[in-house]
Amino acid sequence: MSARARIVGWMLLLVALALSVSLFATWTILLGRLDDRVNEELHNETEKLRSYAENVDSTGWTVSELLDSYLAVNVPDRWETFFTLVDARPDSISGVPAPVRLDEDEALVEILGEATVPRPGRWPSAAGEVRYATIPVRMTGDDRSGHFVVAVFYDLHREEVVESVRVLAFTALAALTLAGGAGWFVAGRVLAPVRLVRQAAAQITDSSDLTRRLRVSGNDDVAALAATFNHMLDRLERAFAAQREFVDDAGHELRTPITVIRGHLELMGEDDQAETLALVTDELARMNRIVDDLLTLAKAGQPDFLSPEEVELADLTVSVVAKARALGDRRWRVEEVAEERVLADRQRLTQALVQLTANAVRHTRVGDLVAVGSSVRDGLVRLWVRDSGPGVPAEDRERIFERFVRGGSRTGEGAGLGLAIVRSIAESHGGTVKVEESPGGGALFVMKFPCKEVG
Repeated sequence: MSARARIVGWMLLLVALALSVSLFATWTILLGRLDDRVNEELHNETEKLRSYAENVDSTGWTVSELLDSYLAVNVPDRWETFFTLVDARPDSISGVPAPVRLDEDEALVEILGEATVPRPGRWPSAAGEVRYATIPVRMTGDDRSGHFVVAVFYDLHREEVVESVRVLAFTALAALTLAGGAGWFVAGRVLAPVRLVRQAAAQITDSSDLTRRLRVSGNDDVAALAATFNHMLDRLERAFAAQREFVDDAGHELRTPITVIRGHLELMGEDDQAETLALVTDELARMNRIVDDLLTLAKAGQPDFLSPEEVELADLTVSVVAKARALGDRRWRVEEVAEERVLADRQRLTQALVQLTANAVRHTRVGDLVAVGSSVRDGLVRLWVRDSGPGVPAEDRERIFERFVRGGSRTGEGAGLGLAIVRSIAESHGGTVKVEESPGGGALFVMKFPCKEVG
């Protein structure tokens, strides 16, 4: 069963339960009110007869005359009848026709005629249950006994309640049907993004297309699900792209050293084994560096690429210069240090700065200046490496950060992956890296990223 059907089914079940409880409560309340109304009517008729007998001038009247006089002025309500008994025999009946002539029921008349005090009761009749009250009446000077009987046809009143509840039940059923149709429509609209997620997942499963995205509208849970699915697709697309780039890059860059090694091994003679071994070892070392760089680039898009920790920028700057001195005989300088502690990945920042210093060493000569600095301004951390080499042509300043690119006058050894790694590290910190013209000539590589201070 689909989620849409389950949602609508549960909704209809709950609505039906609520309507059933409401109908039962209505039924109970209406019957309770009917009982109260009937009892109150019987009591009122008793009091009305007593009041009439006390206020009317009945001097010289017989019991029959008093009862007939009262019947003449008191008209029964709907589904109600009055009649009188004299000496336990039917005497008079109200002028309004009754559903059933109760005064002709000998068993009932016998019971009514025996009452010596006002007494209520119930009696089955052809019109259903009857609720009555019999009121004994005596007159001075008349030895006969009289009874005034008020009878309410309870089942006829009850049938009206049943009819009302029946109408409510049919109305509730119609409302339930409409609610089911409306719920089916609304559930379809609400679950549309979920269907799109399923369809998109099915399409992705059947093909390699990761470019499909869901349209997100609103701010409810379903919209959040669609947004999360889109975010997952973004990460999958980047992961697959990184995988393809890694495979392409590895095949592109490793093919050359493998070809060199194979060629030398094929041509190797007994006299040049040492030279060939040295060349093979060098090429294998270069292949190892290339693989390490490619793996670093492949991991750059992963959530665990960075391991943030507390980093003291001053210590980072000084330690990078200390490590870089072994790269070459240059005029090493700590240009500026930031006395700040930030949240960042110390190892990755060190890797980026060492890569920039190695790049500077490759493009300078003995005695040239290589300076490293750090600062925090306007909420941004700035880390830079400046050299007094030939600089970078303006047309190459963006291109050199791409993979396997070595631009202009800054040529040399390497696979062209170092600056691409620096850019990946900067972007992983939410920042950028760019090369500028150094004020004194040469190149100035600046890495910037938001300053996240340690709390």
